[in-house]
Amino acid sequence: MKVLICDPLAESAIARLKEAGLEVVERTGMSPEELAAELAKGYDAVVVRSATKVRKAAIDAAVGLKLIVRAGVGLDNIDVEYAREKGIQVRNTPRASTDSVAELALAHMLALARALPQATISLREGKWEKKTFKGIELAGKTLGVVGIGRIGQAVAKRALCLGMRVIAFDKFVKESPLPQVRMVSLEELLREADFVTLHVPADPAGPVIGEQEIARMKEGAYLINCARGGVIDESALLAALDSGKLAGAGLDVFEEEPPTNMELLRHPKVSLTPHIGAQTKEAQARVGDEVVDILLEFERSS
Repeated sequence: MKVLICDPLAESAIARLKEAGLEVVERTGMSPEELAAELAKGYDAVVVRSATKVRKAAIDAAVGLKLIVRAGVGLDNIDVEYAREKGIQVRNTPRASTDSVAELALAHMLALARALPQATISLREGKWEKKTFKGIELAGKTLGVVGIGRIGQAVAKRALCLGMRVIAFDKFVKESPLPQVRMVSLEELLREADFVTLHVPADPAGPVIGEQEIARMKEGAYLINCARGGVIDESALLAALDSGKLAGAGLDVFEEEPPTNMELLRHPKVSLTPHIGAQTKEAQARVGDEVVDILLEFERSS
């Protein structure tokens, strides 16, 4: 079985694949044209993360391709239906990064509640603005979780441990998977939540949170996005931050990556990270192990 690795994978995972007798080719940073040309050489499987896009042109150029593995959760960088129409399986690793993404969402909440980015910058500038950075406690606040899948549940559990009240909305889930979490409509969630955290895929129809949704939110609420770029309308978010409608936002993902909206990036009410939800040692090891398990299982069943 010949496997093309298009984005960095844990060295331990690469070693496991080679030990199992698979032929492994590592080629990272390819352009769409280079990817198509490489797949034309003949591979049984290709492994990508979020950087490499497997679109129709690459799928059409591929010779002998039977499996695409996304080392991560979202599949928006792969033309999934088209691949399946061509008889190519598409798999991902949904469990590996759950805890890491959940902890990052919580980190953004804490950073916003206690003005950690702003206080850090202030101190680095030689200031001692002790009275300026009056924060809030998470205990007693209401967290609204939009998308109560694996990651949403992991965030909810952590928030409950901090004494938060948790409500959730999910258009595919009616009964709460957690006894202490109450399912509500999106409108009710936006109206009641002090913090709103998003754990849903991007919607081709448009942003999940746009101008109308932000207008329904509490005055002075906070918005967290560690899911996918495009889930929030960044123009509407920026306007809400400027007007004071929202007290802050924590962003790990952006409409354009790397982001170029400098007005948003430099906004004093925003906590920022460069799409690092799964970038922990533990998550990377688990992602690699899951990819290897998928590939070896596929080889055995072929």
